[in-house]
Amino acid sequence: MEESLTHAAGYPERPDRKQINLALQGGGSHGAFAWGALDRILEDGRIAIEGIVGTSAGAMNAAVAAYGLTLGGNDGARRALRRFWEAVAEKGAWSIMQPSWIDQLRSRGSLDYSPGWIILDTLSRVLSPYQMNPGNYHPLRDILREQIDFEALSRSDKVKLFVCASNVITNRLRVFEHGDITLDAVLASACIPSMFQAVEIDGEYFWDGGYMGNPPIFPIIYNCASADVLLIMVNPIHIDQVPQTAQAILDRINTLSFNSSLMREMRAINFVNRLVESGFDRDGQLKKVLIHCIEAEDEMSALGVSSKLNVGREFLNWLFELGRQRADAFLSEHFEKIGKESSTSIEQRFL
Repeated sequence: MEESLTHAAGYPERPDRKQINLALQGGGSHGAFAWGALDRILEDGRIAIEGIVGTSAGAMNAAVAAYGLTLGGNDGARRALRRFWEAVAEKGAWSIMQPSWIDQLRSRGSLDYSPGWIILDTLSRVLSPYQMNPGNYHPLRDILREQIDFEALSRSDKVKLFVCASNVITNRLRVFEHGDITLDAVLASACIPSMFQAVEIDGEYFWDGGYMGNPPIFPIIYNCASADVLLIMVNPIHIDQVPQTAQAILDRINTLSFNSSLMREMRAINFVNRLVESGFDRDGQLKKVLIHCIEAEDEMSALGVSSKLNVGREFLNWLFELGRQRADAFLSEHFEKIGKESSTSIEQRFL
């Protein structure tokens, strides 16, 4: 197994290399922050990735990174991620969702005064995507189809990949893995119900996975040997003040919803960790999970919900560089803790 996860995947032969699992949050264009963080981790070369779980934009980052690892190791993953986000920016250059001059003066990434955003936001309150988007056009479908050979990805053993979507009918989380991961599975994980029709897969219908797990941690706990989970977060948990405008209230409702399942799962992980530490698990049936985080809550909490649809090159590049900076800080401050202890206190951050 070591061969398939390290040398064969193109990881540099380094004696201090450590193995981790990645958990990638979704959040629209804010996923470019995770792109930057992944780019820095892959560039460093001291970390071998055993498994990746992702939701929504995190699922896209996960699938693109896994495919890149399959083709060309760390450098292949970095190239694949760059190609994907550059293709997103190129398509976005022709979108009606462009920041107005007021947005550019007001706050980074905002589209609140963009005519395109105002029209889309207004229409989505009175028309469903079955009426507003009857052809079910998805701007990322062609990009993903062109950049990922999903058949080759499903056969790869270089990294364990999981993407997640919410079953509209059964209210259950669906975890797609191995041969189940298709173009439709990734699109299902990122299916915003106000913008896109539910994605049908084998007679079942799916919306964005963030409603049920953003991202869920259990797939990598159950299926991966490494105890270390590196969570790359794009949705802020804490904010500075109570929202008072209609848009700010809706934005906070969105982040509360998309963080709720993660918070509950972290409580469960903390409970199990405490049982292990107390010596309760005499037979070794329980697994202590070590949690690490890369985030930029100070910066991301200042970004409004409209910025998640801003795929302008300048904004994406800013998020990318922010992600690289925070990943660099994580490597400098916490690399030695990997495999030994959590670098993030679950009780302080999530409870």
